[in-house]
Parts: sequence; C-alpha cells; structure tokens
Amino acid sequence: MTAFRTILWSLIVLFAAGLGWLTFEWYRSSADLDAKAYGVPFQLTDQTGAPITEAAFQGRPTAIFFGFTHCPEICPTTLYELNGWLKQVDPEGGRIGAYFISVDPERDTPELLGNYVSGVSDRIIGISGDPEKVDAMVRGFNVYAKKVPGESGDADDYTMDHTASVFLLDDKGRFKSTIGWGENPDMAIGKLTNLLKN
Repeated sequence: MTAFRTILWSLIVLFAAGLGWLTFEWYRSSADLDAKAYGVPFQLTDQTGAPITEAAFQGRPTAIFFGFTHCPEICPTTLYELNGWLKQVDPEGGRIGAYFISVDPERDTPELLGNYVSGVSDRIIGISGDPEKVDAMVRGFNVYAKKVPGESGDADDYTMDHTASVFLLDDKGRFKSTIGWGENPDMAIGKLTNLLKN
C-alpha cells in the first residue's frame, strides 16, 4: 500500500510540474507575441514612388487600412472618416502615421494611389508595389482580400472583397485594436486617443 501511495504521489507531482511548465510556456509565448511587431517585413513603394518598409510602422502609433482605388463605397468612406478622426485626435498632425495599402496592385500604381489618396487626405500615405510582394504583405497582416470577377468576364472587370477594418498599431508596431466598418465615431476617436496614451 505504501508503494502504491508513493507511485500515486509521484504521478501527481509529475502532472503538476508538467501543468506548471505548460502554463509557463503559454504565458511566455503570449508575452513574446505581444513584444513583436504585428505583420511581416515588407519592401513596397509609397505613393511618391519611394521605397517603404515595415519600419514606417514604428516610432509612432499607426493606423493602417487595406483597400483599393476602384472601391465604390467602403474605401473612400473609410479614408474620409479616418482623416476626420485624425484631425480631431492629432490636430497638428505627425503623432499618428496613417497608411492606405492597396489590395489591388495590378491596377493601383503608386501614382494612381497618390492621386486617389491626396484627393481625400494629406495625412494618409498610399502603399502599393509588386503584386506578389503586396500579396505576401497582405497575408502576413492576416488581411482577407479576394478578386471577384465582374459580369462581363473581361480581365479588367473585377472588384475586390477585403477586410474593412482599420488596424491600429502602437509605436513599436504591435497590434492594439481595430476600428470596424461603420463603427461609432466616438468609439473610433476614443481608440485613436488611447493609442496616443500607450
């Protein structure tokens, strides 16, 4: 009976130690994830034709929106609203970086993006580039984007389904929250204000 108890207690101790180790590893991996910048490294082109990398998303908080210039409603509305929110939260500009990343680089050249974005805001910078590199960046940021053919069947007749949220990153490029499509403006402004406090 004593041997059985000894074995039983040994198993309980081993189980507890294993459970403790798993808990420690889970917390450690969560902390590592929180410490890392969101997304993946990338080398793309901004609306002026200059190279841009993930380093642009560090050094100050950042708002990022993925869309395309042929978007009929969501993209122009989101850019317009984001510009207004930024003016309220950061009146002088420069404290929050803002970027519009094309999910349709086949049509959205940097020049076209520049014309499109500058028609709405002087605070938001357009990003495009080689389609394969853009696709890798979009997937690396866990953004959904899919080409949807139009009724004509022509190669140029298509639209894009895509994630319609604004991603908010802190000054180290770490994910903090999102502003959803159609979100209450006061809540959106509150999230941007909190972004500056972190």
